Amino acid sequence: MTTYGVERWTRSGRLTVGAAAAVLVVLALLPTLASGLVIDKLTTLFIYILLAVMWNLLAGYAGLVSVGQQAFFGVGGYLALRLVDAGMTPYLALVIGAVGAGLVAIPISTFALRLKGGEFAIGMWVIAEVLRIVVMFDPLVQGETGTSLLALNAFDPELRRNLTYWLGLGSMALMLSATLWLLRSRIGAAAQAIRDDEEAAASIGIDVMRIKQIIFVLAAFGCALAGAIWLASAITFLPRTNFGVQWTVFMLFMVLVGGLKTFEGPIIGAVIFFLLQEIFGDLGVWYLTGLGVIAVGFALYLPDGLWGTWRQRTGIDLLSGGVMLKQPTKAPLP
Repeated sequence: MTTYGVERWTRSGRLTVGAAAAVLVVLALLPTLASGLVIDKLTTLFIYILLAVMWNLLAGYAGLVSVGQQAFFGVGGYLALRLVDAGMTPYLALVIGAVGAGLVAIPISTFALRLKGGEFAIGMWVIAEVLRIVVMFDPLVQGETGTSLLALNAFDPELRRNLTYWLGLGSMALMLSATLWLLRSRIGAAAQAIRDDEEAAASIGIDVMRIKQIIFVLAAFGCALAGAIWLASAITFLPRTNFGVQWTVFMLFMVLVGGLKTFEGPIIGAVIFFLLQEIFGDLGVWYLTGLGVIAVGFALYLPDGLWGTWRQRTGIDLLSGGVMLKQPTKAPLP
């Protein structure tokens, strides 16, 4: 009789996690060594990685392609503003605001997830625009004029920069860990089954709506955290910027370049996008045109992205989003 074992962690996976933990410790200590400019730039990079990983979780692993994730990016910042106005400490308000955005995602998911394919994608865009308009009617926001999180000015500039950096680093580490754990759990396996064939997944007993909701709400919470961190670094809140569709465009670009349906790909894509923005961001419309050309090129000639293509050609997989079967062994006869 042949039996199979389950291998959850490969040697390369353990080494990768160990190296990531070491890098995390170094990054946590960096504010004591690096300049303020470096800290600000890294905070922005953490936001991009967070957004890319969340969009890949939603679209790459659950098959829910959304062009409306800016809804939660904006709501996270808006709720933080409201909480601070009610008297809450700013940095606590940023975290609670993101949690609130995750809770807002629950009722939204009950009807948005009933839409399929392109209907879901466009439906999420409509929801984002509706939320933006509703927020603009709040006197605190002052319409398109926007407002600022003035309570952060009470902090020393260097302390505020470092606190925002640590919030970004901690949020990124938390959501990366939660995503990896989820993908390697039964929920992650069920989500990928739904992505591949929803009807077949339902036929074997998978609760399709529940699994989709879990992924949807987690991705919304992650995007809201990114929005809250962005608010802390930018101070100002402008509805057209914070709810802008450019955030989802950035997410799509990063995941497409790095590699959809991979764990490492979005991180690589975020780093590449960050570098492109730093080098060519001042070129204005030509920079945006260049991003579009790159995205089209990857879609046509490298659809699996950089990491996906590398993995196919080399067989190297550092952090698999699942488990593997061990080599079959012969069980002893009774």
